[in-house]
Amino acid sequence: MISLLPRRRKADEAKKEKSAGAQLVELVVIIAVALGLALGIQAVLIKPYRIPSGSMLPTLKIGQRVLVDRIGTHFKDPHVGDIVVFHPPAPADAGTGGKGPNGMCGVDNADGEPCPRNDPRESKVNFIKRVVAGPGDRLSIVGGHVILNGRRLKEPYIAPCSSTEDCNYPKTITIPPDHWFMMGDNRGESEDSRYWGPVPKKWIIGGAFATYWPIDRIGFL
Repeated sequence: MISLLPRRRKADEAKKEKSAGAQLVELVVIIAVALGLALGIQAVLIKPYRIPSGSMLPTLKIGQRVLVDRIGTHFKDPHVGDIVVFHPPAPADAGTGGKGPNGMCGVDNADGEPCPRNDPRESKVNFIKRVVAGPGDRLSIVGGHVILNGRRLKEPYIAPCSSTEDCNYPKTITIPPDHWFMMGDNRGESEDSRYWGPVPKKWIIGGAFATYWPIDRIGFL
């Protein structure tokens, strides 16, 4: 009588090999799908950005990395105090090409007056600043501090402003509808809405909500 055990063993081993191969393929597919979803989510919802200058000191240092929520500001308006990434008006990128005393404003603003209107041309560069006023707000700047609707804004995060010329814009302006006024925390070393005006909502990319590099500065903003 011929034993069938060796044949059964070979068949079982072949099934095990096939099962192991199928599991490996399944694992590779799962990993590929997970990576694809992660990259898709990153591209649509969350984007990392590197801080290029010292305009947001002491809050954000040069080279620090932040995570930006690219979808939130499409459903709700930014709030005063939020840190956002956005496209500034084109003269902010070039440094000239606008109106006003500094050649960057969208209108001929008077001395001692923050730029009240932006140039309509949108730059393609990314800026990161803090929202200090929104639509309909009345704003002036004294000693680097924002006077919002007649009251000095609480800003414990800003660096002292030593430049008299750049830190004092005592003439009050009103922010136009659907626009936000942006300023760097390093008030004496920041090129911001004081010079090139408020930013329309459609130019805002998203809100920075966390920092992930360097390691000693990991945390929420």
